[in-house]
Amino acid sequence: MVEAPQTEEGWFALHDFRSIDWDAWRDAPERERRRAIEEGKSFLRHREQVTDANEGDSGLFSVLGHKADLLFVHFRPSLDDLSAIERRFEDTALAAFTERTTSYVSVTEVSGYVSDEYFADPESVDEGLRSYIEGKLTPDIPDDEYVCFYPMSKRRGEEYNWYDLSFSDRADLMADHGEVGKEYAGKIKQVIASSVGLDDHEWGVTLFGSDPTDIKDIVYEMRFDPASSRYGEFGDFYIGRRFPPADLGAFLTGETVPTGDGGREVNGHHDADVEGGHHGESGHHGDAGGRGEGHRGSGGGSAHGDHPHGEEGTNVEGDHPHADGEERDQQDRHGDASDDAAADIRGELADLDIYAGKPHGEDVYATVLYSEADVDELFDEVEGLRGNFDHYGTHVKTAVYEGRATDRAAVVSIWDTASAAETAAGFLSELPGIVARAGEESGFGTMGMFYTVKPDYREEFGDTFDEVGDILAEMDGHVETDLMTNVEDENDMFIASQWEAKDDAMAFFGSDEFRETVQWGREVLADRPRHVFLA
Repeated sequence: MVEAPQTEEGWFALHDFRSIDWDAWRDAPERERRRAIEEGKSFLRHREQVTDANEGDSGLFSVLGHKADLLFVHFRPSLDDLSAIERRFEDTALAAFTERTTSYVSVTEVSGYVSDEYFADPESVDEGLRSYIEGKLTPDIPDDEYVCFYPMSKRRGEEYNWYDLSFSDRADLMADHGEVGKEYAGKIKQVIASSVGLDDHEWGVTLFGSDPTDIKDIVYEMRFDPASSRYGEFGDFYIGRRFPPADLGAFLTGETVPTGDGGREVNGHHDADVEGGHHGESGHHGDAGGRGEGHRGSGGGSAHGDHPHGEEGTNVEGDHPHADGEERDQQDRHGDASDDAAADIRGELADLDIYAGKPHGEDVYATVLYSEADVDELFDEVEGLRGNFDHYGTHVKTAVYEGRATDRAAVVSIWDTASAAETAAGFLSELPGIVARAGEESGFGTMGMFYTVKPDYREEFGDTFDEVGDILAEMDGHVETDLMTNVEDENDMFIASQWEAKDDAMAFFGSDEFRETVQWGREVLADRPRHVFLA
């Protein structure tokens, strides 16, 4: 039997092509269109941020022609990751306006045509080749570039049968093919993914380039190479352009995307996007760093150097949030999980005689992100977003809190529903200096604790927190706790506490020290503490 080349696989790939039901879109009420846009943007942002897996990449593309309108490209470590992405999209309001025209499933691959040494002993090859191969197996998707996707197979005809050739003959053909691709290094990036046993053709080829004529030229030139002219068979070709999720509304209104400004007016409402959001008028800074009344509200390698086009070289949650809780027909997965967690934790705190009820008659949910940016710069950005958040009836509050024991600030956004808080997280994650999201740093991040302190007790409250902090530092399972102060209202405080596990936190809540602190708090707080559940 003819020798088959060795292969090594990397990330799995899903190319998901969607057409828009334009008649249904035009006939839909403005409220439904706005909801679809917000849920679509949130879903796509979370895919680009890879919140669903430990690594990978995703990109959104417009597609030209009748075959599709949109292309979602996802790279993930497993097929299960891609399967979850498919189902999460179908649960967004945007999905109801789309129809999948086709899709393609594959896995990134390098083959034995690359280097015999690599497959015999990967550690023995030089660093340049190893880096090149890693870029092929775990590719990044370039920003703001054109994309061309097509499937292909090697011919198995009576006159020309690729699989009857010896390994050395195939290797020579691939080497020559790769020489053509090298001429486009720096102009074209390619991702080769094997679909043998996974889809209809044998490989899926994705080309990225800033100039679409370079894509045309490389495909055309390679048609004359024997590896293609004799042995190549091709499926449909698709051409498109990457654009950011913030431009989804602009795409649906017929604007050229990417817009370049991160978001445009859609149906009378501006996209709540960091770069495109307008900032409110700045007030004057108050005492102690507070804000005055003027502020509102509380890798790839060389092109076609890979199998099957040649390979040589030595040379990167809450997925369907509903912005308006009154429009929701069912709880999303975050709402269900948060409600269960809320009931469990409230019950446990009640057993400890700790108030964990509904201070204002309702549950609210918070998104908390931490930033190392300058607090004034961060506040200016947050203020612009907050003006957009106020368009939604589910928005309760968005504010910036400055740390007491740490150098980082917290951006807190509180909403009536878990899904709306998750939507806000997509926007807030683009703020400057974001380093973490509450609940991701440790095994327990279910609640946030907010306190309004009587002005006369403000300093004493801080001193007491320092004493409690010393106790926390000695407790098993404690990661970090900080008292953070609203930069607009120094009497509004937020305790951010991270623990390795819920049991560790509950042990502290049940301690005599915490009980004494709670009793003292009844004298110094202007209102009952607000315990909110992190979305």
